[in-house]
Amino acid sequence: MATFISTVYQNEFLPDQGTDVHAIVSITCDEAGVAGQSGQGEVGEIVIVDTSGSMAGQRIEMAKRAAIVACDSILDGTWFAIIAGTHQAYLAYPRVTSGPGMVQMNPQTRQAAKQAIASFRADGGTAIGSWLLLARQLFASIGSLAGRHAIVLTDGEDYNETPTQLDTAIRQCIGQFQADCRGIGVDWKVSEVRKIAQALLGSVDIIPDARDLPTVLGGLIQQAMSRGVADAQLRVWIPQDAQILFVRQVSPTVEDLTYRGQAINPLTMGYPTGAWGDESRDYHIAVRLPAKAVGQEQLAARVQLAVGSQVLTQGLVKARWSSDPTLTAQISPEVAHYTGQTELATAIQEGLAARAAGDDRTATLKLGRAVQLAVQTGNSEATQKLQRVVTVDDAATGTVRLRRDIAKADEMALDTASTKTTRIRA
Repeated sequence: MATFISTVYQNEFLPDQGTDVHAIVSITCDEAGVAGQSGQGEVGEIVIVDTSGSMAGQRIEMAKRAAIVACDSILDGTWFAIIAGTHQAYLAYPRVTSGPGMVQMNPQTRQAAKQAIASFRADGGTAIGSWLLLARQLFASIGSLAGRHAIVLTDGEDYNETPTQLDTAIRQCIGQFQADCRGIGVDWKVSEVRKIAQALLGSVDIIPDARDLPTVLGGLIQQAMSRGVADAQLRVWIPQDAQILFVRQVSPTVEDLTYRGQAINPLTMGYPTGAWGDESRDYHIAVRLPAKAVGQEQLAARVQLAVGSQVLTQGLVKARWSSDPTLTAQISPEVAHYTGQTELATAIQEGLAARAAGDDRTATLKLGRAVQLAVQTGNSEATQKLQRVVTVDDAATGTVRLRRDIAKADEMALDTASTKTTRIRA
């Protein structure tokens, strides 16, 4: 059975009449088990492969090979389906027109799915929203699913839908399944695919070389199969007259959950976290309390991780008012670290957007600040990717020069990795 442990990092001391409390709540899951075998219910997996005309040649062949690897990695007993996506969404396997749109994996269905994948041909346009809506429909056709996960592969922009159509499709899929998204090559739009991944509690990344598709897709499926806790919720209780300023996941990636909360009761909000494997995640909780005088103390927040109605762990965020400036002026190292990581993600995205708009001055300032933050917080991955986009003259001061010979793949890799964080160094 999965076990969860919470640890709270904060400076609980506030000055006289101080109001804002910040804390990092670290939650670790152990012994999560295997997807679909934890007693919570069955799980479903859908692989969505872009088969539009731009996939012709090596890409479609490697995508077929990758989807076959995915079938080999999906555990027996898992409900699954394969979608081929063009300007329409096609249910490639199982070939049904009514009733359940998914079948359980076994040696016979695995072989049949591989045969269907082998017949993929590259043709048509791209309408990712329709692919997502078909996946939603397929998951809904199996009422017993506790966990629902999809992988979305695309190599192009969503040309055959309006932004409004895609946004509508994404909204309809929120809470219905999780999706990890991967872009092949450099002709897709990072902001578009990231929007899908963030809404559906998944990840986004670039696969510059199509030859890496089988390895990447196999790894994503294995990761999905290792998430034995199908769905969990972060619950934050605050006292009467208090206010939640924000709730963010800050590790392993920055994800703002603030506006995704749903009321559990008048004082408690629940935030989706999706499925869990054996892993640790960190959350930054900020609460505004009514101002109080020196000597008073109060519970500022109770942060819980719940599966269904069962609370599996909790951490307490506290507040104590003091007149001692040596206590109240301290900033928790963990809070400071993740505040920097959140600013880093914003600086990278804003810097790249400014460069795309031709505003080199703003791009230089933002990316210079990103270099400074990446070095300060020990984010080596961000540092390495930034160095492919800017020439660093002085990392400590954030003095950089934009490179003129930037490979588009390097720029997109930096963009997709912007929300990845590094945990605080011991």
